[in-house]
Amino acid sequence: MAREWSGRQGYIVTVLLFLCSADGARSEATGGGGGGGGTQVLGMRLETSDKPASTGDDGVLQVTEDSSVQLRFYGLRLHPGAWRLIRFTELSGRGEGDSGAGATCSDFTKDIEVGTGMNVSGRGTSGLLRVHAKPLRKSQPSSEYVLCTRIDEPADGGGDERAGRWQPLGDGDGRLLVVEEKKSLLPLWLQVILILGLLVLSGMFSGLNLGLMALDPMELRIVQSCGTDKEKKYARKIEPIRSKGNYLLCSLLLGNVLVNTTLTILLDDLTGSGPGAVAASTVGIVIFGEIAPQALCSRHGLAVGADTIALTKFFMLLTFPLSFPVSKLLDVLLGQEIGTVYNREKLVGMLKVTEPYNDLVKEELNMIQGALELRTKTVEDVMTPLADCFMIQADAVLDFDTMSEIMESGYTRIPVFDDERCNIVDILYVKDLAFVDPDDCTTLKTITKFYNHPVHFVFHDTKLDTMLEEFKKGKSHLAIVQKVNDEGEGDPFYQVLGLVTLEDVIEEIIKSEILDESDLYTDNRTKKRVDAAKSKRDFSAFRPDSDAKAKISPQLTLAAHRFLATEVSLFGTFHVTEKVLLRILRHPDVVQELKFDDDDKRAPQHFLYQRGKPVDYFVLILQGRVEVEAGNENMKFETGPFSYYGVMALSTPPLDVNKPSQRQNVLRTSGQPGVTID
Repeated sequence: MAREWSGRQGYIVTVLLFLCSADGARSEATGGGGGGGGTQVLGMRLETSDKPASTGDDGVLQVTEDSSVQLRFYGLRLHPGAWRLIRFTELSGRGEGDSGAGATCSDFTKDIEVGTGMNVSGRGTSGLLRVHAKPLRKSQPSSEYVLCTRIDEPADGGGDERAGRWQPLGDGDGRLLVVEEKKSLLPLWLQVILILGLLVLSGMFSGLNLGLMALDPMELRIVQSCGTDKEKKYARKIEPIRSKGNYLLCSLLLGNVLVNTTLTILLDDLTGSGPGAVAASTVGIVIFGEIAPQALCSRHGLAVGADTIALTKFFMLLTFPLSFPVSKLLDVLLGQEIGTVYNREKLVGMLKVTEPYNDLVKEELNMIQGALELRTKTVEDVMTPLADCFMIQADAVLDFDTMSEIMESGYTRIPVFDDERCNIVDILYVKDLAFVDPDDCTTLKTITKFYNHPVHFVFHDTKLDTMLEEFKKGKSHLAIVQKVNDEGEGDPFYQVLGLVTLEDVIEEIIKSEILDESDLYTDNRTKKRVDAAKSKRDFSAFRPDSDAKAKISPQLTLAAHRFLATEVSLFGTFHVTEKVLLRILRHPDVVQELKFDDDDKRAPQHFLYQRGKPVDYFVLILQGRVEVEAGNENMKFETGPFSYYGVMALSTPPLDVNKPSQRQNVLRTSGQPGVTID
């Protein structure tokens, strides 16, 4: 029991043996004992070493060749000169499990040099001694030695010399194993360079695995067609390699594994410790080989992949024998890689999610969304219900009141019904009324039969994209929406639901309402009215007046009103309001008719303006033509309707004919009789 504890808990054993010696008992430890007053070494323990060293589970000390080791020896009555009592002998031919107890100390080895001078503790129970393990022979990977100790006994003569016998310290307490020094595979500077290079390659493989594989072939084609010049250049470089998806993936992963494995081996050789190499390689690969490159390539994968395309091709060629067969197997099992393809719903969802980050304004986004949803909506979703439609009865008379009602509606195409509103028989275009005089009281059927516009019917479940194609053919920009009503016990019949126009379809595409100057509502479904000033127009000013000296049609009056308001600045809304201008045109003395007498062409009433005579009136020619003589050369030319003269008379005093600087003109009527002037 004392021998077993002497190697591992030397201090306790020493105390126990010391107490026994004080009582005069004779020690029987390790190989027998000496005399009661002699120095004894009972065990040793490793303290420090300048090279890798350790203690095994069986108590054997393992040190590296050509190393200086400091050992702590335990014993009885140790003194500084006790180093002379310590020698080592080499074990040879020892089988596995042999403790070395049978070793002899007849021949001491010179491979273990014992230092001089032992640093002994105060009680003399332990001391430190430095030993040196010499290099092993070339063919010898390791060598094991046993500690031999001498037990001092008094000489027979009783003098100072002491005699004793050498004996091995067995049971593993005194065994010392010297192993071959592990040499580096490469020089230190080369190892550092390789480790840094492998970290760069590890980061490149990891980053490209994320950056290149995230760029699917479909996205690369999109970039080549609509990207910037740099992006197009990068995409053209990457696309041939990325098209071989599985081959590229296998090459990148194989290269990444190869680099990381080599990096761990080099770090293990550099640190000399397995756990240290694992920790160092883990930290290096995670930070420099995974996190940093993947963060970079996730944002700039296109540029990084294009700049490193030559290195990628090299490793694809290098790993070809293994990666290519595996990639072909994946192609067979998984099929061809198509890339990310968005359907209509996913594309709309992607545009909505990326709205804060893309450069699309809200109107553009609405247009794209409306165009994509065109095939999912029907005409029933956008039509104007029949109850809200403006319609005219087929037997109506086109007098002034009816035409005023048509003009007030603001519509260019008006359905015509017979008896019931759901019985639509024709379509009236407002432009068909251009040659209709309200005083003639023409019937509506006369106009509709003459033009005979076709009525276009569509079913309520017709998709908007189909409806748009029909409108694009030019047949009609208005269609009657109907459905087959088979409810009840009677026979099924066609039920008219409302109207759909080209404007309704376009509004659904752009997701916005189109308002013109005649619209009464912003939306037919919400019934939100427009500005009250625009919602009602008064056409009573164009009603024919029986007191007027010369009668003109309301259309000509309206045309004269619009011409003066837009072409003659002094009649613009800045100077004269529209209502005041209408009242001026309705005045009996404003519109005049001049009859041309062919028998007396030089009659004074034929001259509107004469040379040398100042005037204070403005003239607008509505019908017929006039002849003008201008300048000292009496240049003659003719003008027709909607030519005007005397603008200066509206804003300046009458001309002073006594001033020679004033231009003198002559304006007279000519041509056909019945010239009307204003």
